Amino acid sequence: MIFATAAQAQTAEGQEARTVDEIVVTAQKREQSLQDVPIVVTAVGAKALQDAGVHDIKDLTVLTPGLTVTSTASTTSTTARIRGVGTVGDNLGLESSVGVVIDGVYRPRNGVGFGDLGEMERIEVLKGPQGTLFGKNATAGVINIVTKKPDFTFGARGEATVSNLNGYGLSASVTGPIIEDQLAGRFFVARRKRDGYVDVVTGKGPRTFDTDYDQNYYTTRGQLLWTPTTDLDVSFSADYTQKDERCCAALQVVNGAATNLLSTVFPGALANPPKFDDYTAYYNRDTRKRITDGGVSAEVNWDLGPAKLTSITALRKYVTKSGADSDVSNADIIWSDIGWQGAQFKDFSQEVRLAGDTDKLNWLVGAFFSHQDLTSRVGTVYGSDFETYLSRLITSGASSAYLAYLAGAPSGTLYRTGYGQHDQYDQQEQSFALFTNESYKITSKLELTVGLRYTWNTKGLDAHYDNTDGGAACAAIAANPAAPGAVISAACQTYQNPAFTNLNTHQSDSEQAFTGTIKAAYRFNPQVMTYLSYARGYKAGGFNLDRLAYSYSATSATSLQPITDTSFAPEYADSYEVGVKSTLFDRRLLLNGTVFYQSFTDFQLNAYNGLAFTVTSIPEVVSRGVDADFVFLPIKGLSVQGGVTYAETQYSKDSVSVLGTSSRLPGTRLSFAPLWSGSVAASYEHDLTDSLMGRVSLSAKYTSSYNAGSDLNPLKVQDALTIYNGRIAIGPQDERWALELWGQNLTDERYYQVAYDATYQSGSIAAFPAPPRTYGLTLRVKY
Repeated sequence: MIFATAAQAQTAEGQEARTVDEIVVTAQKREQSLQDVPIVVTAVGAKALQDAGVHDIKDLTVLTPGLTVTSTASTTSTTARIRGVGTVGDNLGLESSVGVVIDGVYRPRNGVGFGDLGEMERIEVLKGPQGTLFGKNATAGVINIVTKKPDFTFGARGEATVSNLNGYGLSASVTGPIIEDQLAGRFFVARRKRDGYVDVVTGKGPRTFDTDYDQNYYTTRGQLLWTPTTDLDVSFSADYTQKDERCCAALQVVNGAATNLLSTVFPGALANPPKFDDYTAYYNRDTRKRITDGGVSAEVNWDLGPAKLTSITALRKYVTKSGADSDVSNADIIWSDIGWQGAQFKDFSQEVRLAGDTDKLNWLVGAFFSHQDLTSRVGTVYGSDFETYLSRLITSGASSAYLAYLAGAPSGTLYRTGYGQHDQYDQQEQSFALFTNESYKITSKLELTVGLRYTWNTKGLDAHYDNTDGGAACAAIAANPAAPGAVISAACQTYQNPAFTNLNTHQSDSEQAFTGTIKAAYRFNPQVMTYLSYARGYKAGGFNLDRLAYSYSATSATSLQPITDTSFAPEYADSYEVGVKSTLFDRRLLLNGTVFYQSFTDFQLNAYNGLAFTVTSIPEVVSRGVDADFVFLPIKGLSVQGGVTYAETQYSKDSVSVLGTSSRLPGTRLSFAPLWSGSVAASYEHDLTDSLMGRVSLSAKYTSSYNAGSDLNPLKVQDALTIYNGRIAIGPQDERWALELWGQNLTDERYYQVAYDATYQSGSIAAFPAPPRTYGLTLRVKY
């Protein structure tokens, strides 16, 4: 979909006619008109982003058909999907299918790039594999964010917002010259806070915070632009964000037999029957998340005459600490301590490009290097009710002391509160790539583009597993000849398994991959261009960062033994597209369309079974469909933009179920893969007086039904829905100030982000809720 501003042009009769401004994008690492790029690109400018209330990538979904963004137990676990293809973000060993690039710097996981983006110039959403120029982990597409640069003309902006849920937001920016014509700066700072939109029944605690999904963060970004000569410019950037929030409680969707037992043993521990639309959670443990994200970067652009040299260097660090209540109830069963659980990314990246052009040839060669250190800590520990509940569950409610009896221990002493799994994963990754992209004009109308990239990727993983209680309960029960096999299985889940006590493993892997593209674009006339394209993408393999073990078997030598090879294969994508881009009615209408076919080999599926995450490779996934978008200026003051995506994204019929996956997969649509999605945004501005102007904006996103669970359980289907956002603004024509009344999710749709099997509640389903209706007032000032 295309988002553009209007320009004024003179007709032959001397009358003003509104036309669509040329939209400049950098989808091919050079500035081009959107209508000249043989790629499906949604380009959203600063004004459209403001009208739709976009502060981060998650807000962008209302403007982009075919884009879905969801979160699970943390904002760190945020996932972007394009045309139904993406990566569930809970397992940090799994890299992204949709690459996120901010000012030329690649972010290693989706969740790392999903913060307040500050002052934005535009956002480009590139659909389909982009492996040639954006590298690995862009098999489904790329979200390319370009922020505003320093200006040599002084300017200042401010914003103050109040909203429901006791929310407020403040932001300010200033830009201008520091040394005339040589050094300019820009500084941005923002603070946003509101209460959570989910109420929490805390039961006996120790949690006291009675809402969840709150917002509490500040962010700052500073930039310098140095232009010592007309041929050289150097940009420096530093940013830092700190969050301290409660997120993200799951709500009950379906209560199974185990849930009914839990509510009997612990009255009031959860809603029975479930009431998802009430947005009330039952959590006794804290879900506090502390996140810091910061980095520095430098970009050098040197015009050498026949060529331009570009260098982008970046160093970033991201740290998260996460508390969690895993059992979806306020009974104290299992939880994770913020003092242990969390993750840290340290990333260094360097990209160098040399590009030039002649009358017929645009050429580019480059190299990319990155080094990443990832530390992930995972810990699930017992609550004070764990032993009672598990015993009752195994005996169908008959006894709370059965497990202690089998273990030969006094009742209530078998599982100690706060003890359990304490695992740490230290992963190192290095990646190096050489790439080239050449566009040659065979004739004045026909242009051929060829791109190649060769990537070397190495990973090493050191895992230290431990049980702080030694897994004593499992060991004692398994040693009792009278213990039934089913009881041993229940008492020896992976996070209770004594075989993981003080276990150290090391794994390493190296990969090489060729990716590339070939495109042919034919321009029939200045208004119409068609193109054919093929692209191949590559997503690195890796290691599962969670415990894997063989199931219990009384006759197997591997019974309950850890699986120390947790590697999974790389994923490849092959995409074919036929498209047309047109500029019609004297530049009042831009209309583009594309037919696509994508095949993914060894598709990396991250599945959750209620206790652990497992990455498995599915032999083939196919996505086929149509993308269409437009921008239209029908009358003075009115602009309308929209788009639609139809995507059949399915597991192939001959795909067989593999370890940890559902038998429902073969021949069915992927989770989070709606057949239809469409977006439309309209904006109308009109002079109210000689000095005042009014502006009304409305945006809507329709999504057909889809399954919100990775196992495709039909009980996890999210019905079709439409989200509406609106904004009414008034202010002077010089835009020195504006007062805006706005609303997000105006019809207050209550829907699932992700649905999953509730932990230790067989047959029960929980889901993470999407934001409800929010509304408020914003005052903007500009100087």
